Amino acid sequence: MKMRTRLMLTAILLLSAGFYLLIDWVVKDVRLHYFITMEEGLVDTSVILAEQLAVDPQMDDAFKRAISAAEARRFEAAIYNHVKTNMNLHVMVVNREHEVLYDSTGELLPGTLYEWRDTRLSLKGEYGARASHAIAGDPGSLHFYVGAPIIQNGEIIGAVSVGKPVSSITPFMNQARKRLVLSGLVGFAAVVLLLIPVSLWIIQPVRALTDYARAIRDGQKVKRPLLGHGGEMSELADAFEEMRDALEGKQYVEDYVQSLTHEMKSPLAAIQGAAELLNEKMTDDQRRRFLANIKAESARLHDLVERMLSLAAIEKRKELGQGELIDLQDLFDDVTDSLLPIAQAKGLSFQVKVSKDWKPQGNYFLLRQAVMNLVMNAIEFSPDGATVELEVSGDKVLVKDCGTGIPAYALDRVFDRFYSLPRPGGGPKSSGLGLNFVREIARLHGGGVEIRNRAAGGVEAILSLG
Repeated sequence: MKMRTRLMLTAILLLSAGFYLLIDWVVKDVRLHYFITMEEGLVDTSVILAEQLAVDPQMDDAFKRAISAAEARRFEAAIYNHVKTNMNLHVMVVNREHEVLYDSTGELLPGTLYEWRDTRLSLKGEYGARASHAIAGDPGSLHFYVGAPIIQNGEIIGAVSVGKPVSSITPFMNQARKRLVLSGLVGFAAVVLLLIPVSLWIIQPVRALTDYARAIRDGQKVKRPLLGHGGEMSELADAFEEMRDALEGKQYVEDYVQSLTHEMKSPLAAIQGAAELLNEKMTDDQRRRFLANIKAESARLHDLVERMLSLAAIEKRKELGQGELIDLQDLFDDVTDSLLPIAQAKGLSFQVKVSKDWKPQGNYFLLRQAVMNLVMNAIEFSPDGATVELEVSGDKVLVKDCGTGIPAYALDRVFDRFYSLPRPGGGPKSSGLGLNFVREIARLHGGGVEIRNRAAGGVEAILSLG
C-alpha cells in the first residue's frame, strides 16, 4: 500500500472518530442545555402561580376556570420550524399536609396524598424539582416538575408544582441535532478534501527523493531535489547526495582506471617496442623512424591524459555556476577562425546561420570547446571540398557535414568513452572522448546532445541548451 493511501486512510479514520465524538458530545451538551432552559421556565411559572395562590389560597373557581380554559385553547404559534397548537402545562396544588387541592389533569382527586420530591422539598422551603415518566418504561413520557412554596404571612401553607413533558421540546432538539450532524458532515468532507493537497504536499518530497534515488541508480546526472532547509526531508536529501558522491566517486575511479589502462596499453606497447629496437643495430633512417614513433605515441598519451583530465573536471561539476549571455555569432566566428587552417587544407568551407534574437546563458569557454569538438568531427569526416554548416535553430546549435554518415551499429555508442570510428582516408582515430566531453558540457547547461544521420547524407549534431 502506498504511503499516500496509508496517510489518507489513517487521517480519515482519526477524523471520523474525532468528528463522531465531537458531534456526540455537542448533541448531548445541547440536549442538557435544552433541559436547563425548560427547567428555568418552569421555575418562573411555579413562582408566579405560588404568589397568586398566596393571595387566594382557597383557589376560587376563577383560577381553575383560567387553567382549564388555557388547556382547552387552540392556537398556532410558529416557533422556528415547529408549530405549537396547545398548552401542555400540568399544574398541581397541595396543602401543608400533602393533600391534593387541585390537579389540572383531573387524575388525582382532592384529598389524595401527594409526596413527590417537588412538593415535599417545596413544603420545607427548599428547591424542589424532579423528572419522572408518566408511563413506566416509556422514554417518551418523561416530564419535568418544579415546585414552589405558597407563603402567606411568612408561613408555608402549601405548594404548587408545575410540570411539562419533555416531548414538548423534542422537535427543537431534533432540529438542533440534525443541524449539528449536517454541519459535522460538511466539516468532515471539507477536511477530507483539504487532506488531498496536504497529502500531496507531504508525499511530494518522498516522490522527489524516490525519483532522485532511481536516477542515481541508473547513473543519470541529476540535481539534488530542492526540499527546503532544516527539515527531515532536507536532511534525507543531503544523505542521498552524500551517498551518491561516495558511490560515484568510487565507481568513477574504477571506471577511469580501467578505461585509461586499456587505452594506454597500445601507445605504451608501441613505445616499449620502439625503445627495445633502438638497442639493436640499424640505419640512421630506421632510428629516426622509431624515434618519430616514440614521439607520436608520447604525444598521443599526453593528449589522452589531458582530455581525460578535462573530461573528469567537467563530469565532477554538478552545476554550471554563474553564466553569461553568449553571442553565438562571435562564438561561431571564433571556432571557424581557429579551425580555418585545418579546413582549408582539405578545401572545406564554412556556412554559418545565426538567429540574432537568441542568446543563451552559459560558460563561453566550455561552449566554445563543445562546438569546436563537433566542428572538428565534421571536418574530419567530410570529403574534400565539402561545406560544414553551423546553424542556430530555436534553442539548438546544429553542426552538419556531408560525409558518409555513422554506421547503424555505432549510433548508440558514439558517446561512449574511448569509442572512435575510423577516419576517411585511413587517418588516425581520435581519443574517443570528444563527444563525451560535449555531452557533459550540454548537461551542465541544462540541455543535451544528439547525433543522427542526415537523409541527404552526412551527419547532423544537435546541441541543445536549457
